[in-house]
Amino acid sequence: MSTATIPMEPDRPALPALPQGCTNFKLRQLMRRVSQHYDTEMARCGLKTTQYSLLSHVLKLGPIRPGDLAGAMKMDASTLTRNLRPLVDAGWVTLEAGPDARSRLVHITEAGREKRAEAQRCWKVAQQALNATLGVERVQALHALVDDSLALLSTLPDTPEPPNGE
Repeated sequence: MSTATIPMEPDRPALPALPQGCTNFKLRQLMRRVSQHYDTEMARCGLKTTQYSLLSHVLKLGPIRPGDLAGAMKMDASTLTRNLRPLVDAGWVTLEAGPDARSRLVHITEAGREKRAEAQRCWKVAQQALNATLGVERVQALHALVDDSLALLSTLPDTPEPPNGE
């Protein structure tokens, strides 16, 4: 880490230099690289990381209404619907009637439980390799920094939807 400072006035202490570069770009670089690592391992069991995450959430929270699942996963409903389709087609989850005629519930099937267990072993290999490469202390610090940052960013207003679906 750089400890460059910006000199102020001669009788005042210097302030740390502002970060250089785009934080969004740097985070996307990191996320792409981490995603590639996990995707490579998850491909061994025929899943994408997003599918593993979805199966895990349905296992933990289900049966659950699609809207509630989308909220729990911090994604919009249309993205959830698109991501659920291959899992339904594979027989790993089902969409069944809910408590009233207009609602539905997402359930994990026995085949979905088995696929999730298989995928969890692949995920564990990916996580252990990341821990070994970065070091457990760095991974723990990264988790803490991300959690703190998300909490702070939760105070920002949500980005409004573009008009007319643009």
